Amino acid sequence: MPSPTPTPTLAALDTPLRELAGVGPERGAQLARLGLATVRDLLLHAPRRYEDRRHLLTIRELRLGESATTRGRIVAQGLKTFKARTKSIFEFVLEDGTGRLTCRWWNLPFMEKFFDVGDEVMVFGKLKSLKPRLIDHPETEVLESGPEESRDPTELLIHLDRIAPMYPLTEGLPQRWLRGLVWRTLARFGADITEPRPTLGAAMAGLPTRAEAVRWLHFPEELQHADQARARLALDEFIELQVAIQRRRKNLQALAKGLPCGGDNRWIKPFLKQLGFELTGAQTRVLRELRQDMGGAFPMRRLVQGDVGSGKTVVAACCALMALESGFNVALMAPTEILAEQHYQTFTRWFRDLGVAVELQTGSRKTATERPTTRPQPTLSVGTHALIEGGFELDRLGLVIIDEQHKFGVAQREKLVRKGRYPHLLVMTATPIPRTLGLTLYGDLDSSVIDELPAGRGRVRTFVRGAAQLPKVLEFIRQKIEEGRQAYVVYPRVEEGDAAAGIKAVKQEWARLQKTFAPHRVGLLHGRLRSEEKELVMADFRANRLQVLLATSVIEVGVDVANATVMLIESADQFGLAQLHQLRGRIGRGAHESFCILVADQKTEEAKARLKVMETTNDGFEIAEADMRLRGPGELLGQQQSGMPSLKFGDLTKDRGLIERARSLAAGLV
Repeated sequence: MPSPTPTPTLAALDTPLRELAGVGPERGAQLARLGLATVRDLLLHAPRRYEDRRHLLTIRELRLGESATTRGRIVAQGLKTFKARTKSIFEFVLEDGTGRLTCRWWNLPFMEKFFDVGDEVMVFGKLKSLKPRLIDHPETEVLESGPEESRDPTELLIHLDRIAPMYPLTEGLPQRWLRGLVWRTLARFGADITEPRPTLGAAMAGLPTRAEAVRWLHFPEELQHADQARARLALDEFIELQVAIQRRRKNLQALAKGLPCGGDNRWIKPFLKQLGFELTGAQTRVLRELRQDMGGAFPMRRLVQGDVGSGKTVVAACCALMALESGFNVALMAPTEILAEQHYQTFTRWFRDLGVAVELQTGSRKTATERPTTRPQPTLSVGTHALIEGGFELDRLGLVIIDEQHKFGVAQREKLVRKGRYPHLLVMTATPIPRTLGLTLYGDLDSSVIDELPAGRGRVRTFVRGAAQLPKVLEFIRQKIEEGRQAYVVYPRVEEGDAAAGIKAVKQEWARLQKTFAPHRVGLLHGRLRSEEKELVMADFRANRLQVLLATSVIEVGVDVANATVMLIESADQFGLAQLHQLRGRIGRGAHESFCILVADQKTEEAKARLKVMETTNDGFEIAEADMRLRGPGELLGQQQSGMPSLKFGDLTKDRGLIERARSLAAGLV
């Protein structure tokens, strides 16, 4: 995803900061550490917060431990040195008729040059003591000078008696100095800030101009001005982002003609008949949209979202059959070998009687002994990242299916698509995507939602328990096993837990739980096992030769065992909400009532809030929105998602209205 750069390209704003007065090599290096190299960078360096310094208190009204602004006249001042003149304190005493205030600076002897007895001074800081009233290292402005004036008159009162910006800093860079630099730079270059897209004109009504927004960003007259400035600058970012997304889609449609993959029903009809159940209304609706896309004039680019257990795999199978019926090959990429192997087995079972060929291509297993460029009949190739490696080729590629898209980066998706000549693309995810992310990260895709679960599924109930209640939880699991059910027990780590933090590891717990659940059999599954070991464990669990499966989050996607009705997640506060929801989706896949038990010592309010969400709702979209609010979009998507837009002002957790406005404006521009 391109980084939005909605700023004017005038040369003046590209002036290097090192050319500005007062920015020497040392200050230039400090600014560079903040990523600030040009005037443009500086003017878009957003304050992290603001301090309202307009409300003056008398010295008597100052309260201990509270930041405030006061003013008075210097009645005494002096510099004390000690320890062989290596240490010093400069202080002055301020008087306003209601009391006296001492202001002091440690080891800054040069401060003596800036003040004289008789100066009228404004002071901002936090009162450290009451007897005497004392502030260390306050911010100051000389209002009426004594014999020597040592302040720049153009910067009078930019630090006090106003709403003052507080910037992100780096070591050695003073807040006051940076504020002054921004003030001077705005005064010199403010006229060079122009509208990035002048044609929008009236469409930006209700928001400040870009020049006003940049000025208000740094020096708002009221706090709401800062909010309006951020909104305007965020809208500029979102417009550029949406223009890039929509232009990419338009370029695809200009370059590529859709492959005729609408199918002829010769395989889909018998496939649906052999399933033994009716598709839900939501599945039927989405399939209709897919068929229309795959027979359309342009290559399909569609995202299908469906909560865990909603039947996305059947929809993907029908979509694959449309392309296969039309004489084209299909590639399906899954994020893990466990899920790829499961898909391979499922599609092989479904397609065997239809005479459709299914291959598996993973890092450790290939079902075809050679890789023919031309296959004698249309083939479905299921695999992992191995599908995008150089050694794998697939002629007449008509459809690419990406399962659990959030586990892949955008670049990996594109790499597989480029194996063919503009094939159709179906992206699936069981991690519901908040609306704001859908409009940005997946803005070039049409979206469908399978918002209905198949009939006959058992209810899933979720409970949050403390670590002290674990023995009761384990006894409950034993009861369910003795009723004939199976259970998952999930841990956040493989080998090394953290006893002090209450975090357990799956290998450490395996020996203990084998004894706890004896004579029932306990299996172990984690990402460090060899592929054949993982498959052997899963086969035993599916066949109920193992009654309890201890695992890490490797079972998060795709594992489907209808008889497993209990899931215990230990150290549940170590997982994200979306991940917990995915893990919970491994149960409730049969007709029996299921139970998800989250064990955690909730030490923070955020942990309590997250687990409360899990306890109160099974709605994946509600959970995804909560996850993004609590953790932010970067954490929600994980480190592998390389398509995140880089935003200075936009906030994907709260700017849905701005994103939708930008999308509409961008459509007119493109």
